[in-house]
Parts: sequence; structure tokens; C-alpha cells
Amino acid sequence: MTYYTITGIIRSSTPVLLITALAGIAAGQMLNAEIDRIVSMPALLILIPALIKIGGDTGSILGARLASAFHLGFERRIFKNPVVRNSVLGVSIVGVIALFSLSVTVWLVSLLLGHQVDYLVLLKICYIAGLIELIIVFFFTVIISFASYKYGLDPDDTVIPVIATLGDIVGVAGILMALNILQVV
Repeated sequence: MTYYTITGIIRSSTPVLLITALAGIAAGQMLNAEIDRIVSMPALLILIPALIKIGGDTGSILGARLASAFHLGFERRIFKNPVVRNSVLGVSIVGVIALFSLSVTVWLVSLLLGHQVDYLVLLKICYIAGLIELIIVFFFTVIISFASYKYGLDPDDTVIPVIATLGDIVGVAGILMALNILQVV
């Protein structure tokens, strides 16, 4: 049985948290570089924080489920493992439903605040950006969970901060890609 010490947790978590803090700054700079486009569509200011949370949170849920599975001995056959497959499928469904709910919520809040926005455009932005984010985040969640367990790192200490930050970066990039694809602003 593994015994966790305070110094061991600090030693393994500190580098991960420092790296993710720097990556979080990079996500903020991506937003800053496109601030004029983002501000021109006020609904995006409501959408961005919630959308990047969906990727990070669902990825963290997946990471926690996989970490538990690995601790219980289900680490073999990562891509043919029913625990991995069912976990990815379950959080994918949650993510897709959350994206739809987010589009409705942002649209209603925008209307209440007096900002006109076409709902179909908002829905397309949510799904283009959100699906890009979910696919990339889930792929890396599985890889990082497996690799951290394989190399003796506790997935509980590494996966969630890395995936939450990856969700921020990919979510911001996904929103900017969606704006470019749809040529909205």
C-alpha cells in the first residue's frame, strides 16, 4: 500500500502547478491578442469562461475516473479497456449536453442584458469550439492518465491540473477557430 506524505505530495505537485500556471498565462495571452474581436460580440464574454470550464471539468472527471480505475488494477489495454471506453463515452455525452445547455443559457443571458445575438451562430460557436476542445482534452486525458500511472506518478496529482489548463488553452483556441470558420467577427 502506498503511503502519501505531505512532502511527497508537495514535491510531485509543485512542478505540475508551476507549469500549468505558465500555460494558463499563455491562454490569457491568446485571449488578449484577440480582445477587439471578442469584445465586439458581448455574448463571447459570457461564453468563454463557461465553455473552457466544460472541457477542463469533463476532462477532469474523466481523469479522476481513469485514476481510480488504474488504482484498482484496470490499467491494461488502455484503448480496448471497457472502463476507458465507457468513461470516455459517458463524459462525452455529458459534454455535448453541457454545450447545448451553455448555448441556450448564454443566449438567454445575452438577451436579458440587451445584447442581440443570433442563437444559431451561438450554437455553432459552442459546438465547433466545444467539440474541438472535448476531443483534444479527452485524448490527452487518457494518455496523461496512463503515462502518469505507468511512470509512478499519482494521476490524482498530475492529471486534473494539467487537463484543466489544457482545457483552457484548447477552449480558447477552439473559440477563435470557430470565429474564423464562421467568419462572425
